[in-house]
Amino acid sequence: MEIVTVPCLSDNYAYLVRGPGGVCLIDAPEAAPIAAALSERGWGLDTLLITHHHHDHVGGVDELRATFGCSVVGPRAEQEKMPALDLAVQGGDVLEVAGTRCEVIYVPGHTLGHIAFHFPEAQAVFTADSLMALGCGRVFEGTPEMMWDSLSKLAALPPETMVCSGHEYTQSNARFALTIEPGNATLKSRANDIAKARAEGLPTATCKLSEELATNPFLRPDSPEIRDLLGMKTATDAEVFAEIRARKDKF
Repeated sequence: MEIVTVPCLSDNYAYLVRGPGGVCLIDAPEAAPIAAALSERGWGLDTLLITHHHHDHVGGVDELRATFGCSVVGPRAEQEKMPALDLAVQGGDVLEVAGTRCEVIYVPGHTLGHIAFHFPEAQAVFTADSLMALGCGRVFEGTPEMMWDSLSKLAALPPETMVCSGHEYTQSNARFALTIEPGNATLKSRANDIAKARAEGLPTATCKLSEELATNPFLRPDSPEIRDLLGMKTATDAEVFAEIRARKDKF
């Protein structure tokens, strides 16, 4: 399978996935750059997968559907809040998309119906505003406990899985992460690599889950350094996560 990252709006990403049975798109922040990326490659668009209802992820749905005739798939729990769905799905559903297996994972927190799409054969998961590169989405509609449970589901995927998230927030996430776990040498090295990539205008919102597990503070509430720094040595992982998220909200 081939995955193409498409920058949209000011800091969003959509993802085109070409498999043996066609082309799908994950999220549609705006139509024009996505249509241009398809045209450049001579691709059509068969299926559009939506992770959650926020406008910066669905703004291009209607135009793309009118142009390409694609079917639109999205979270059943949010179907009243977004453009019309041809298929409403929920966590645990398994689809065939672009000729390959696609597993729907329920990851509420950022919104109450947020879902992620896992393509095991491609070793990729599209997480939008749940797990993000060196971060996680703000908890707008759910609770910190809900978000921690969602991140735990994603953290349990195979470590070689490529995490493809929805925004170019990685450099600011790295700056925050270093305030939470300043002694993490792997994190320091990654932050330097991210700075170089962004200086060259390269996207940094995708990386292997193994790298996230080693550097993303939102996946590391069991880290002794983090617990010492926060003064939460005996707290639960969910409690430590909630404190990290609260600090990020003020960062």
